[in-house]
Parts: sequence; C-alpha cells; structure tokens
Amino acid sequence: MKPGIVFLSGLLSFVALSGSWAQNGFHQEWAVGAAGGVNLSSVGFSPKVQEDMLTGYLGGLTLRWITEKNLGLQVELNFKQQGWKENFDELSVPEDANYRFQHRMNYAELPFMTHIYFGGKHTHFFVNLGPQIGFLLGEHTEDNLNGATPQNINAQHTMPADKRFEWGIGGGPGLELRTRIGYFLLEGRYYYALSDFYNTRHQDVFAKASSQVISVRLTYLMPFR
Repeated sequence: MKPGIVFLSGLLSFVALSGSWAQNGFHQEWAVGAAGGVNLSSVGFSPKVQEDMLTGYLGGLTLRWITEKNLGLQVELNFKQQGWKENFDELSVPEDANYRFQHRMNYAELPFMTHIYFGGKHTHFFVNLGPQIGFLLGEHTEDNLNGATPQNINAQHTMPADKRFEWGIGGGPGLELRTRIGYFLLEGRYYYALSDFYNTRHQDVFAKASSQVISVRLTYLMPFR
C-alpha cells in the first residue's frame, strides 16, 4: 500500500468527522494529555527468522476531539521502541552456546485515529482505529553470537534499516474512566506495518520485513471546550 493511500484515508476520516459536528443538543469536547506503556514487537520476515517478542516502551502526547455522540478524532505524537528478538531454541546450535540477538528500533510515530465510544457519563468503552506513520530515529543491536550464523538467514545480524519512513494501520479496544480530575484510559492496540524497513526487491535478501506491535498503554486526558 502506498503512503498516499494511508494519508488519504486519514484525511477522508477527518473531513467526514468535521462535517458532522453540528448536532442539536450535543457539545463538542477537546481533550489533551499524555500516554505511556509497553510494546511487544516482532518482524514478519520472508524468508522466516525464528523470533520471540521484543519488549519496548512507548510514550507521547494525545489530542482528542469528540465531534458528535459516540464518535471523535484522536491524533498522537509518540516515541516508541520496536524490533525483534531471535529465538535459537528450535535450531541446531550447541547447548552451551547461549546465543542471544535482539535489534531495537526507536521511532517517532503519528497515529491518526477514529475514536468510537459507547457508555454512560462516567465510563466509556471505546475502539481506536486508523492509519499511522513513523520515522526511524535510531537502532541498536545487542548480541553474543561472536560471528556465528545459527539461523537459516543471518544477513539481518549486520544489516541496518534501509528505509527510515514507516506506515501502517493500528487499532484496538479500551476502557475510559471519566473523573473530576480528568479522564483515565486503559487501551490495548495492535499495529501492522504496511511498509518494509529493508529493501525487498528480487535481488535483496528479504522479500518482506515489516513490523508488528502489540501495545498496552495508559493515557491521561484533561478535557476543555
């Protein structure tokens, strides 16, 4: 999928929401705040690489606009850690080798989410869904392979990312508690990258190298109108 399609889908969501704000008896609401949480990430490689989930952290700022009953728009600016951690247990390696390899990638990301919610005055159940883009800020490898090549494909052990720009789609459910001192949101989210961070041409090592991230985040929002 081209990045222009991702941006277009987000733009169409924005136009649709902004055009539907005027409802009799409904007061729009703005809220701003911060979020933090944990990521569990892996990479869809082709050819396949044996992996475990890599633990990372996320944090950032959130701006939400409730445009009408049960519907709103949420934009975020986040820092996140993702990548992959290799699993050598199922491979034919020496029992005393204790191989370890993980590649951590730090991104700045901009999700553009449609916010759908249901519930009463103090409790909301919600789903956020939409496109997001990211930019690779840096990457770091930790390993004790000492030149060993235990995987069927080992080029990734010495390859930095070829592409710094990333795009994909994400979303997930959550619970919001609305109190006098602000709103507290607990959310689970899944992100699937529609881009590859390695070159994936016919002559390249990998035909696919796209990130997949499961995150759990806690957000605090302060409303204003």
